[in-house]
Amino acid sequence: MSSAPDTSVENPAPASKPAGRKKKILAGVAVVAIVAVGWFGVSWWTHGRFMVKTDDAYVQADVSLMSSKLQGYVSEIEVKSNQHVAKGDVLLRIDDGDYKIALELAQSKLPTLERTLARIDAQIAAAETSVEQAKAQLGASEAALTNAQTNAKRAKDLAARRVTSQADLDTANETLATAQANRTAAIAAIAGAEADVEVLRAERAESESSRKQLQLAVDQAQRDLEHTVIRAPYDGVVANIAIEEGELVSIGATLAAVVPDHGLYVEANLKETQLAGITPGAKATVVLDADKDHPIEGTVTSIAPATGAIFSLIPADNATGNFTKIVQRVPVRIALPEDQVPLRAGLSAEIEIDRRTSPAEGQTQTASSK
Repeated sequence: MSSAPDTSVENPAPASKPAGRKKKILAGVAVVAIVAVGWFGVSWWTHGRFMVKTDDAYVQADVSLMSSKLQGYVSEIEVKSNQHVAKGDVLLRIDDGDYKIALELAQSKLPTLERTLARIDAQIAAAETSVEQAKAQLGASEAALTNAQTNAKRAKDLAARRVTSQADLDTANETLATAQANRTAAIAAIAGAEADVEVLRAERAESESSRKQLQLAVDQAQRDLEHTVIRAPYDGVVANIAIEEGELVSIGATLAAVVPDHGLYVEANLKETQLAGITPGAKATVVLDADKDHPIEGTVTSIAPATGAIFSLIPADNATGNFTKIVQRVPVRIALPEDQVPLRAGLSAEIEIDRRTSPAEGQTQTASSK
C-alpha cells in the first residue's frame, strides 16, 4: 500500500527576512547613537566644557527701605503700593507742628543775640577811642615832663650861682614831680583802656560762640522739619507700604520700600567647584523663568569674597560633632544691560557663563584698580 508524500515540512527560507530587517534597524540605531555621541562629544569639547551653568540665580536690586528719622504721627500718604515715583517725589508726611514750633523758637533767640553783638561792637569802638585819648594824654604829659625837667635844671643852676631864690627852685622841682606823676597816670590810663578793649572782645567772642550755637540749633530744627517729608531717593516703584495715616511712626521703623528702575542685576550662587576660570568681565547668558524665549546677555562684575554660609545668622561650626562635607556656593554678580524690558527683583533665572570670555587675571586687576 503506497503512502502519499508528506507536504507539511516548513520552508525555512522566509524566516530569514524578519531577522535581517531587525539587524538593519539595530545597525541604524547604533549608527545614529554613535553619530549623536560623537556630535555631543565634539560639542562638549569645543563649547560645553567652557560653560558654567546654574539655576540658583535670581534678579536682585538695591532696594531702599524708607524709614523715619523722627517720631510723629503720619499726616498724609501721597503714594500707593506699586506706584511709580521719580526722584524727590513725596512719599508721605509726618505731622510737623512740633517741629515748626521748635524752629520758630530757635529763630526767635537769634535777633536778641545779634543786638547784643552790635552793642558790644559799639563798646569796643568806644574803648578803642579811650585808648587813643589816653595815648594822646601820654604824649602831652611827656611834653610837659620834658619842659619841667628843663626848667628844674635851669632853676638848679641859677640857684647854685645864687641868681634865683630857693623858692623858685622848689617850684620847678614840684612842677617836675607833677609832670612825672601825670606821665605815670597816662601810662596807667592806656593800660586800663586796652584792658577794657580786651574784656569787651572776650565778651564778643563768647557772644559769637553763643550765636553760632543758636544758628546750629536753627539749622537742626530746619533739618528736622524737612525730615517730616519723606521723599523717593531715586526713580523707582513703591512697594510694601507698612504704615497708615494717623499711625505713630517710630524712629528707624521701615515705612515702605522703593525698588529702582535701573541697576538691577542677577546674583548667581555657583558651586565652589565651578569658580575656576571665572573672573569679572566674563560674558553670561541669563534666561528668566518668566520669559524663557528671550535670553539676556550679561557680564560678570564681581565675585563675593566669601561663601553665603559665612554671612548667615548662625554660621556652620564644623569643628564639633559629626562632619558632613557640603559643597559651598559663592555669590557671583552679573550686570544686565539697561535697555532690557522692565525686570522684577526676585525673579528666578538660569545662567550660563562662558569661561573663554574671562579676561586674564592681570587685566582684571588692572581694570579693577582703574
